[in-house]
Parts: sequence; structure tokens; C-alpha cells
Amino acid sequence: MKLEAFQAAQSYGVAKSALRADLPASPAKEPEEGTAFEALHALAAAVKKGESASIAYMTGGADPHSVVEAMAAAEMAIETAVTIRDKVVEAYQEILRMPV
Repeated sequence: MKLEAFQAAQSYGVAKSALRADLPASPAKEPEEGTAFEALHALAAAVKKGESASIAYMTGGADPHSVVEAMAAAEMAIETAVTIRDKVVEAYQEILRMPV
């Protein structure tokens, strides 16, 4: 599973915060319930949990069952995100095909 996109997003966030370090900091607010940002945060959390469970297993700190559960949850979250992305792209393409 390739996670370069997540790493790129994380790097972008770090770079963005470094560039805006001179601006007054506004308090970070949690995403509103039911928003797309909440879904993205949940996706990132599931992937991070899978990664940390894998690392813990490799260092001897976790049992195989918890690793399998975490990886299955991460896989389900990624598959859901990909399916939603495909539906959005399909809807956008359908809109582009509409006559004006």
C-alpha cells in the first residue's frame, strides 16, 4: 500500500504552518460533525492506527490479532475513501457532459 499522498499532505501541513509562523495563531477548532474534514480526519486516524500497530508488532509490543484488526480497519477506510472519490469524479464527469 502506497502512502506517499498522506506523507505529502503531512509535509504540506508542516510547511504551511512554518510559513505562517509569523502570523498570530488562531485556536485550532475541531471539524464539525458530518463534514468532509471529519471523514478525512477519521481516515488519517485509521491509517495512523494501522501504522502504529504494525510498528508495535515489529518491536514486539503488540499481538498479531490487534495488528490484523487495525490493518483491516485502515484498509476499509481507504477503500471507502477511494469509492467516494470515484463517485465524485464520476458525478463531475457527468456534469461536464451535460449540454448547456
